[in-house]
Amino acid sequence: MQHNRQARRPSTDGVARVYEEFVLLVRFLTSGARTQDSGLSLVQHSLLGFISRNPGCRATDISEVFGVHRSTVSRQLRHAVDAGWVEAGTGPARAGHPLRLTDHGATVLEGAVVRRLDDVRAGLEGWDENELERFVDLLRRFRAGIDSDDRTPDQNDGDCSA
Repeated sequence: MQHNRQARRPSTDGVARVYEEFVLLVRFLTSGARTQDSGLSLVQHSLLGFISRNPGCRATDISEVFGVHRSTVSRQLRHAVDAGWVEAGTGPARAGHPLRLTDHGATVLEGAVVRRLDDVRAGLEGWDENELERFVDLLRRFRAGIDSDDRTPDQNDGDCSA
């Protein structure tokens, strides 16, 4: 027997509860791990991860993919270069300088990834494989439902370094 199930709109209360959980999760991700990572914020983590996956990328590439103004990227890059995480190569100023992680930057990123994966692993403690797969499917479905962005996607398919 087939069930004809029509999609229903989530209740206002349900939407508010989901939103509250996302706010708490984002707050944890943006501030909770920062002291452990020697000051590596979620933005810096994302920046280092992108450069790691795209050696030779330029600030304009990062600006386009992240959907932020180039001045914002330049400010973050200046800090990353000063911290010794990123090295800007030579190239025409108009096109921007090719970027790559330094060995120190790669080490900092790797340490941050390990700690953040440990946090996620702790949150998933006691989940079986079916629950985990269902959760991943639901997160992907949610993201697909809100991702109407025309920016160039960051092709990190499963790379958890960002």
